[in-house]
Amino acid sequence: MTRPRSGDYPPFYARYAGLAPEDDVVGAMLAQAPLTRAAILSFAERPDFRYAPDKWSVKGVMGHMADTERVFGFRALWFARADPSPLPGFEQDGWMAASDFEAQPLEALLAGFEAARTSNLHLLRQLAPEAWERRGQASGHDFTVRAYAHLLLGHERAHLQILAERYT
Repeated sequence: MTRPRSGDYPPFYARYAGLAPEDDVVGAMLAQAPLTRAAILSFAERPDFRYAPDKWSVKGVMGHMADTERVFGFRALWFARADPSPLPGFEQDGWMAASDFEAQPLEALLAGFEAARTSNLHLLRQLAPEAWERRGQASGHDFTVRAYAHLLLGHERAHLQILAERYT
C-alpha cells in the first residue's frame, strides 16, 4: 500500500497526512503503539494538566484521540464497504462538551484508544487491495479508505506533538 494521493482527502487534513509518510501505514501504527503509551503515561502524575485555562486537559486530549480513532475507523469501514451514503461531520468541540473524560482515569482513556486502534488494525489488515481505493463522503468532502488509514496515524502523532511541546 502507498501513501494517499492528491484528492484522497481535503486540504484541511494535509497536516495529518504529512505526519504519516510511511507507505506501510499498518506497520507504522504497530510501531507507534509503545511510543504513544509511553507518552501518555508520562502524564500519569498530572492527567488534569492544561497548558492554558481554555485548553483541553491531558485526559481531554486522550479522550479526543480515542473519539477520533473511532470516527475515522468507522468512516474507513463505511467507505471500504462501498456504502454510497454520505457521512455527517464530526464537530470536536461539541463532542468534548458532551464527554465525561475528566471523570475517567487516564489509563482507562488510553485503554479505550488502544482498543479502538486494535479494532482498526484488524479492519485494515483484512481489506482487499481494491478496498483501499474506495471513496466516500464525510463532512461534505471526499476521502479514500487509504487516506483515512494515514489520517488515523497522523492525527495520533499530531496530538502527541502538541502534548510534547505544550504540556511539558
